[in-house]
Amino acid sequence: MENESYAMKGGEGPHSYAQNSNFQEAIAKNFDTRPYVEAEHTSSICIADLGCSTGPNTFIAMQTIIDAIQLQFQSQGLASKIPELLLFFNDQVTNDFNTLFKNLPPNRKYFAAGVPGSFRGRLFPRETLHLVHSSSSLNWLSAVPKEITDRTSNAWNKGRIHLTNAPKEVADAYATQYKMDLENFLHARAQELVENGLMTLQIPAASDIILDSDLDPNNVFELLGSCLMDMTKEGLVSEEKVDTFNVPFLYSPVKNVKAILEANDCFSIEWMETLDIKDIFVISSAQTFALTYRAVMEELIEKHFGEVIVDELFDRYTKKVEAFPDIMNSEKLKIAMLYVLLKRKSRA
Repeated sequence: MENESYAMKGGEGPHSYAQNSNFQEAIAKNFDTRPYVEAEHTSSICIADLGCSTGPNTFIAMQTIIDAIQLQFQSQGLASKIPELLLFFNDQVTNDFNTLFKNLPPNRKYFAAGVPGSFRGRLFPRETLHLVHSSSSLNWLSAVPKEITDRTSNAWNKGRIHLTNAPKEVADAYATQYKMDLENFLHARAQELVENGLMTLQIPAASDIILDSDLDPNNVFELLGSCLMDMTKEGLVSEEKVDTFNVPFLYSPVKNVKAILEANDCFSIEWMETLDIKDIFVISSAQTFALTYRAVMEELIEKHFGEVIVDELFDRYTKKVEAFPDIMNSEKLKIAMLYVLLKRKSRA
């Protein structure tokens, strides 16, 4: 099934670019001002935020990018040449765009437009974007891998909702789908970006080295799956419903993400940095942890099981997190944030 990505509720998700000065410096250094200096009439700069949710994180990230671009113009004595800015905010058609636009900063110095649709394919005309930004969205798969819902397949994921403790075939199916989705994303953006256009990505990933004392970040879904299985045993959820539910989300190892980016012929990697999750934020309580993943998962669960189970499910999840606090220990939960700045290569 195509384009089954889900928008987060309430704009949750870390857009910590705003806290990363190296990121801002990388944009300022690499943004190409020459077309605006050489043009007789100053054209606008078009920027797209893909997977924007409802704010305010998207507005913080966009302002960081705008500040970096303005800094580049000013550092070259081109303050009077700074063009008008047009920002496109993209997310799934189910995203609450009304809330997004109600939250637009009143003193913004840019024009804004909404673009609903899946970013796995084309969203804009060829060579119209100057900068693309996407933060904490590329973990979502476009669809659940078909093999893991096929009862005749070795990858059938019965009794689980994700890949933790599943057969190798399940993990392979997730990895294949992730690779295909990221390659499709890069291919679409390569067509939409102008020559020397920039793309900034923040991709949550699994650390490459996970010791026995550590926790793979994909374990957070195993814990949620155990809650669903408990509800199945109590007759609150049908076993069939659980067997046909899988989370289309993956924390891919950092090395695998890097390999996909490096293999793409359309972009050069101008800057890359990896930070451990412990260097970015700390979860303060089991309730906060559960609410974070509820924001991520709620729409998906409602669509498959109905909204009637959601409160009960996440009450149980909170209790399990309290009983297993290591799951929210940022020292042990090996999530890494991969920051990347890509530049569109010259077209042949």
